[in-house]
Amino acid sequence: QAQLVESGGGLVQPGGSLRLSCAASGSNLRIYSMGWYRQAPGKQRELVARVGSGGSANYHDSVSGRFTISRDNAKDTVTLQMNSLKPEDTAVYYCHAAAWGTGDVWGQGTQVTVSS
Repeated sequence: QAQLVESGGGLVQPGGSLRLSCAASGSNLRIYSMGWYRQAPGKQRELVARVGSGGSANYHDSVSGRFTISRDNAKDTVTLQMNSLKPEDTAVYYCHAAAWGTGDVWGQGTQVTVSS
């Protein structure tokens, strides 16, 4: 059974940095895309960043230039480096993977709070 395990997150002051990591596990898991979504209270879940197996990445406009996503295809891991964090980045962040034959897989979510 496919599973995503997240680590990182927490409380940081505005302007600070955090790193989120996610590792996928499961037999015969053929991932073609990994990424991060977030959901703030009262808002819909939105894509933050994702990266394909070829390394091409796309970002939400609000995080472009501040966040960097990276992926290790051999280990099925994805990392989100978040710099220059703002209070509006506060949300629960979810790791996501799209896999051939499996579909969408979600992590349990990790809280990121940006506050002074």
